[in-house]
Amino acid sequence: MLYFEDIEVGAVRSFGRYEVTREEVLAFAGKYDPQPFHLDDEAAAQTYFGRVSASGWHTCAMTMAMFVTYMKEHPQASLGAAGVDELRWIKPVYPGDVLRAESVVLDKRASQSRPGMGSMRSQMTTFNQHDEPVLRFIALGLIRTRG
Repeated sequence: MLYFEDIEVGAVRSFGRYEVTREEVLAFAGKYDPQPFHLDDEAAAQTYFGRVSASGWHTCAMTMAMFVTYMKEHPQASLGAAGVDELRWIKPVYPGDVLRAESVVLDKRASQSRPGMGSMRSQMTTFNQHDEPVLRFIALGLIRTRG
């Protein structure tokens, strides 16, 4: 179990492997982000994307799925997240892409008002199979201390 005291600023965690399928891209977009370039090849061909691409929100969800799997294998005393800053969709994600992720701890701080917990800011980046970043954000996580 990883606690606040165990977190090192600058620590890098690499994790995940997620194969993006056309069926999943269409299903997610149909339910949550039904813009034509996420659903229709002809409409997508007329845009910057050039072909059907995953919703950025879907890319966030795929990143979260990889992170949760990693956390099951490497437990930490997490108290959840307090938010996300600087969310950027850098490159489109397409059916057939294979994603992976990486996080870097930017800083951490013990809570002054809540003994027994601290917070940390991490930069999360998701990459495609060409090691090109496709998504980046800053996550604020809450974590228990040992005491």
